[in-house]
Amino acid sequence: MNSLLRRSTLTIVLCFIVALIEGFDLQAAGTAAAGLRQTFALDPKMMGWVFSAGIIGLLPGAFFGGWIADRIGRKKILVSAVLLFGVFSLSTAYVESFSGLLLVRFMTGLGLGAALPNLIALCAEAVSERHRGLAISVMYAGVPLGGALAAVVAMFTSEHWQTTFIIGGLVPLLVAPLMILLLPESSAFKQQTTADSVRHSSVTALFGEGRARTTLALWLGYFFTLTVMYMLLNWLPSLLIGQGFSKPQAGMVQMLFNIGGALGSLLGGLLLDRCNGIKVVLFVYAGLLAALAGVGLSVGIVPMAIAGFAAGVFVIAAQLVLYALAPPSYPTSVRATGVGAAVA
Repeated sequence: MNSLLRRSTLTIVLCFIVALIEGFDLQAAGTAAAGLRQTFALDPKMMGWVFSAGIIGLLPGAFFGGWIADRIGRKKILVSAVLLFGVFSLSTAYVESFSGLLLVRFMTGLGLGAALPNLIALCAEAVSERHRGLAISVMYAGVPLGGALAAVVAMFTSEHWQTTFIIGGLVPLLVAPLMILLLPESSAFKQQTTADSVRHSSVTALFGEGRARTTLALWLGYFFTLTVMYMLLNWLPSLLIGQGFSKPQAGMVQMLFNIGGALGSLLGGLLLDRCNGIKVVLFVYAGLLAALAGVGLSVGIVPMAIAGFAAGVFVIAAQLVLYALAPPSYPTSVRATGVGAAVA
């Protein structure tokens, strides 16, 4: 294995591991919702604030994580983000008040948001343009697989919801030192030698050189797709239990949703590397609409499980397609800023 291939493989493997942890932590609150509700005596409105706190943290985390990374490096920000969400995910298990819970979930979201654009940029810059879609899809498959692990952990520790957050906090704190030692910095980033190449204003980075239409289209696509994805990630177990399904049944549907998501990520990457991008976008969004209709109309555990699996396939495929289309839309000097702003 030559050195370039070794660097690329190592980058994608380590980014996949981080994505796996990210997926686990993204869905931790959703899978532990019943325990959180009982421990803190939360009504549905308060529970919504708990979920929203993490999502609100994702937004500035993604934007500023990408913007700063374009100036000091992808690796530094990614390692810092992993440490940040590790510390505050672990803190969630020990917090004692509702206000404290909101704070630690916001800070966890901040770290999770900062990690994502740098995972995408590192994988996009680790391979040739021909393999970019596949590289990002392999990495991003870790997110739903991590969510599936969170669902499994929650099924076996339903009486001890803190376990989910302890695992979700300790693992990133153990992985971060390995990243410092083993993760290569992006070669494309290191080749930027002129100061001007990294001193673009945010407006110029996003809208300059004819990028305005692309940026706005990406923002619109990300907004609607992320809204659907985060609602399903956080609310699906609670909604299923509210419809009369048991906790194990809700956990099974959540797990199938995530397994479908992993397959959807790989499917999206393979299609992008082989087919016209516009056709792929139309296909995955048509599938997503059909799957969401299935979730809304399904009665009984078998139809709901099938609909949940299909929703996972297409919502993650749609998200992956956007993640893969974003990096080529921006030059290296502003790539993480562009991806981060779209994610935010």
